[in-house]
Amino acid sequence: MDQSVITRPVAVAETVFAPGHLGELTQIVSFDLVDAALEATRSVQRRVRMLPSRVVVYLLLAGALFEQIGYRQVWARLVSGLNGRPAAPTSSALSQALRRVGAAPLRALFDLVAGPGAGGARWRGLLVCAIDGTSMFTPDTPANSAAFSRQTGRPDAAAGYPMLRVLTVVACGTRTVIDAVFGSYLIGETTYAPQLFDCLKPGMLLLADRNFAVAALVEKISGTGAQLLIRCKDNRTLPSIKQLSDRSWLARIGPVVVRVVDAEIVMRCQGGPRRVGRYRLITTLTDEKRYPAAELVTLYHQRWEIETSYFELKSTILGGRVLRARTPDGVAQEVYALLITYQALRTTIADTALTTGDFTADRGSFTIAVNTARDQLIHAAAILAGTTIDLIGTIGRAVLADPLPPRRARTSPRVVKRAISKHRTKGQIDRHTYKTQITVHIVPG
Repeated sequence: MDQSVITRPVAVAETVFAPGHLGELTQIVSFDLVDAALEATRSVQRRVRMLPSRVVVYLLLAGALFEQIGYRQVWARLVSGLNGRPAAPTSSALSQALRRVGAAPLRALFDLVAGPGAGGARWRGLLVCAIDGTSMFTPDTPANSAAFSRQTGRPDAAAGYPMLRVLTVVACGTRTVIDAVFGSYLIGETTYAPQLFDCLKPGMLLLADRNFAVAALVEKISGTGAQLLIRCKDNRTLPSIKQLSDRSWLARIGPVVVRVVDAEIVMRCQGGPRRVGRYRLITTLTDEKRYPAAELVTLYHQRWEIETSYFELKSTILGGRVLRARTPDGVAQEVYALLITYQALRTTIADTALTTGDFTADRGSFTIAVNTARDQLIHAAAILAGTTIDLIGTIGRAVLADPLPPRRARTSPRVVKRAISKHRTKGQIDRHTYKTQITVHIVPG
């Protein structure tokens, strides 16, 4: 394999390996990690080509930053900042290279970079994380339709694009991805979920919505040593086996003893209506003195961190677009590339927050990070760390220069802003965002 030689501070050697980079993010998704993933999956090229396997992996990662353009245009951005631009490969050569590398190295590389990141949110010593699923659209090809299926429509008509289901475990606060699984849309979240439980360890607290309040899942999560905090249906029958001093009670779900917290949440909106909601939470944190019920109810709001992470992945990076790949193996490549690139960006923000000390990762603008990373890739900037280590980097400084405001207590009604019908909705729709004051009352069981 040709060796990289520094020819100027911002570029690698002018060889066939030169286009293989991710700009400043290369310092996180480094050459040794990519090479290790290729070695582990036996995907290293047998002879040096115009498109070595390492370059193909970085091309896929760069494609995640530029989802709106084709891979030849992505290539043009990879080489635009290099000394002496390498010849552009043909579309056919790129397609053959992507097929040659396959999805396995991307999966292995994701396993290497996945994790909670430094500075994840902790509550009373527990790392707070969340699990949930989402869906993505794939190109409408027979292969994708057979592999992933789609939403059901009329028996005689296909409905929309083929869709795949993605399920992740995300560290709250940093929004870094701890693990992920994806596949056919017809397979439900609760079926995929056990494939992620190997990433759960003692010292973690897993938040989940009502879909995961299944006895089999509660038992499996508890068996990992991790704690859980899951919302269940308000009318679910959970007979008390012991009343606790804070009005919560112990109950049994299968062999697992859980604590049940019933809460009435009163939301007073400034200049708006008063709203009252009811939550029933189940948790394996059974010590009511160490883990107060009211704090658990407030903590459960952190579950929305994973919804924000999906918005960042699907809207900010992907731009709401259909994926590129027209084959299931290509879709797997692309999804892993998206997850790796997302993880690199979120890790950069988390490292910036950890270095500065007075800035939290949830105040880092993901949009600014994405756009700055794109600029760094086009200029082939900061591919290698200098002799003086810059712990923040250009992306971190851009995020610090324009932080998001501290999170405020606000509420906004959930409404459909782009309806299926072209006609106006009848009646008045409240689209205002209100400042709120929230009060939690624990209701006795």
